[in-house]
Amino acid sequence: MSFLKDIFIDSEAHFVVLIVQSSSTFSELFGYTACRQLLQMFISIIFFHVSEYILALVFHGKSNVSFKSLLISKHYVLAMICSLIEYLIEIYFFPGLKEYWWISNFGLAMVVLGEIIRKLAIVTAGQAFTHLIKVYHEENHQLVTNGIYRFVRHPGYCGFFIWSVGTQIMLCNPISTVAFTVVVWKFFSGRIPYEEFFLKQFFGSDYEDYMRKVPSGIPLVR
Repeated sequence: MSFLKDIFIDSEAHFVVLIVQSSSTFSELFGYTACRQLLQMFISIIFFHVSEYILALVFHGKSNVSFKSLLISKHYVLAMICSLIEYLIEIYFFPGLKEYWWISNFGLAMVVLGEIIRKLAIVTAGQAFTHLIKVYHEENHQLVTNGIYRFVRHPGYCGFFIWSVGTQIMLCNPISTVAFTVVVWKFFSGRIPYEEFFLKQFFGSDYEDYMRKVPSGIPLVR
């Protein structure tokens, strides 16, 4: 009985040590740095999508808006999950990588700037701003060249590009920063020429003149 008691006490001691070590690892993993950066990330994502949906309701009405206006796709969710996995791996094995606060704060500034640019685009364009490319000219679809559109042809795309890359810089995720930059750039570099094919049909020489004077807002995409 004494032998069994010693084994029980020894096992209990090992269990307590394991709990303490696990708690220590957990507190290190989710310390100030991780809590702040991940909280900023989740707030950025929630604000972006909820505000997109609300503005869609304001300008297009509930009958013309679906949950697609939240702009959440399978590829988008997968990308965000991958970025979080990278973050957790790196903060566990390379915690010092996440302590470059000047980089993280620069990313946060990009997130805010991207939001401002995109929301200005939506508010300025009003009903003319849609999440789907219009292939048929509608009565309320007018060429918008005032406000933010005086400086950028596609401020909505420009804002999202800055916002999405900024989220990864904010997390100090080097792999996801490069991946997001390449993937989002590739998406818009294909989408912009396709959209502008129809815009030139809708607005003719007015849009062609506008194209020559105002940049697209996406790097290396004329």
